[in-house]
Formats: sequence, C-alpha cells, structure tokens
Amino acid sequence: MHPLLKYILLPLGIYIAYCGLLFVLQRQIMFPRSMIPQPVPSDHIIPGLEKIWLETPAGKVESWLLQPVSGSAAGPVAAVIFGHGNGELIDFWPEELKGFTRLGIAVLLAEYPGYGRSAGFPSQPSITETFIAAYDALASRKEIDPSRIVLFGRSLGGGAVCALSLRRPTAALILMSTFTSARSFAKRYLAPPFLVRDPFDNLSAVKKFRGPVLIMHGRHDTVIPFSHGMALHRAAGMGKLIAYEAGHNDCPPDWNVFWQDIEGFLRDAGISRNN
Repeated sequence: MHPLLKYILLPLGIYIAYCGLLFVLQRQIMFPRSMIPQPVPSDHIIPGLEKIWLETPAGKVESWLLQPVSGSAAGPVAAVIFGHGNGELIDFWPEELKGFTRLGIAVLLAEYPGYGRSAGFPSQPSITETFIAAYDALASRKEIDPSRIVLFGRSLGGGAVCALSLRRPTAALILMSTFTSARSFAKRYLAPPFLVRDPFDNLSAVKKFRGPVLIMHGRHDTVIPFSHGMALHRAAGMGKLIAYEAGHNDCPPDWNVFWQDIEGFLRDAGISRNN
C-alpha cells in the first residue's frame, strides 16, 4: 500500500469507528437516566397528587396530576402537560409548578419511559407515544377543558411537547431553554447530523404550530445557546420571546417574575380565565 494512502485510511478508519461508537452510545448521552438518583416512593410526598399509570407500547409509564387549588376555577379547567429535562424526573417539579394550580389550571407531569419508576427505554418514538397517551388520558377527563390544553417543555421536554403538538390539538406552547433540533448539536461531537437517532425537530414543529408560542430562554445558556431560543421565536407565527439573565439550570432566575410572565401569556391567549 502506498504510504500516502495509509495516512489517509488510518484517520478515516478511526473516525468511522468513532462515529459508530457514538451512534451506539448516543441514547445514553441524550438520556442519562442511570445518573439520576433513584426517587423515593411517591405515594405520600405531595398531598392531593393523583398518580396515573399510562399504558404505552414501552410499558407502564408514570404520570402525576395536580388539580387546581380548590375554589380557584369553576367548570371544566385548563390544563398543562409538562415535559422535564433529560437529567430530571417528574419528582423534581410539583413544587415549582404549583403556580399553575393557583391560576386554576391543572398540571399533568408525564415521565419518560425508563426514567424513575417507569418501564421501557427512552427514545423520541417512545417519548412521543407516552405523551400522546398522557394527552388522551387528560383530555378524556370531565373536569378538563380539552380546548385549553397547553404544552410546556423545558430543555429536552421541549422536544417531547413539540412532537406531541404535531399529533394532538393544542391551545398554546411554552418552551423554556429548548433547542431547535438535536441534530444541531452533532457538530459538537464532530459527527454528521444524519447519525442522530432522535432528532426532535422542534423548529419544524414550531413553524407548523398555529397557536400562541411563548419562548423563555437564558441569555447566558451554554448548554442550549440563546440563539436556539431566538430561532424558535422567529419560526413561530404567534411567538413571544422572554429573555432572562440566566444560564440553563438557573432559568428562570426569579420565580415570581416567571409566574407573572406565565400568567400574562395565558391571559392574553385566552387560556387563563382567572382575573
């Protein structure tokens, strides 16, 4: 073999092997569920919480329903379906999301397959199937107004709810610290985008969405740069962008301001009927 050819083929072979390894391991990187501390039993943690086990092709997946504060709403109520970040569990969020219940809005926290106490393995198809099951279970309840279901996703959760928005009618989208697509990160790993198995093309989903979209993003986010939030805002036909002086895991920096922003958005969208 010509010596020059060896210098070409050896690096090429190493790169192909690297890409192959990355293809195999990417779901462990994208869904680091094994690195999350196992949750404690949830039955007695949150008063009034209703646990709903969703039947999905991946197996039984856990979800938690928080009802509105008593007396805060009359008749069928609006509801939020929430998707959390890839290094989190539904256990982390009930206290932070109680603000919705004080606005007279129910909250359904859907877990990802393979996370926490849930069966299965996480992937874009299995997460989408789970969120469809969560939506259908919520919309079928008599106390829920299916015309006022809002999808709210943080980080990876933005991908979960954007995928759901393509499959079920949705009153509004709220995306916090969310990326345009998983393929946009391929260059970080020096890999071609087509190797990404779970693309979560949020930019395309937002372009197709016809309702109001609220984008909330930290200006100093180094995990998912602020440019992603700006791109999602530009893609939205009825979009609003709120920029916080924050990074990724400290967004929002002030929860009181966050709830004022949320309440204003939901009121303007005709979803919150609390005055």
